[in-house]
Amino acid sequence: MASVPNLRGPREKMLGWVHLPRFVDKVRLISAGKLPPDYQENFCKGFDGHWLEASGANKDAFLEAVRRAKNDAEVAQWVRENVKKSPQEIEAFNTRVLTRGKNDETSERLAQRKKEVGVDRPEVQTFVDLIDADEGRL
Repeated sequence: MASVPNLRGPREKMLGWVHLPRFVDKVRLISAGKLPPDYQENFCKGFDGHWLEASGANKDAFLEAVRRAKNDAEVAQWVRENVKKSPQEIEAFNTRVLTRGKNDETSERLAQRKKEVGVDRPEVQTFVDLIDADEGRL
């Protein structure tokens, strides 16, 4: 897979949340019919689903808010109004995302995915690393 136009990397933050800008981009891309098919099967699952769970946001309300928003500032405003999590809760989510696959219950799956996508390199130690490597950022 190469980079996907208008899809930010998983390390980027919005209101302190990693992955949130990427999730917002995925909502916009799928709404425009431009999210590649191999990304669609994991839409609102994986890290997207983890964000929905950690934030406590209603999935349908969040998706609609992103679709209606004219820009990231409007999405951020919706999140400020509808997601009430402490800095510690946000940091726990960030740590979970940024370390997923490194010496945890998903390590074997990461090793398998690295081989499947052809980025079986030693510096790729987490799923975020894999995404960045697969999309040409690492």
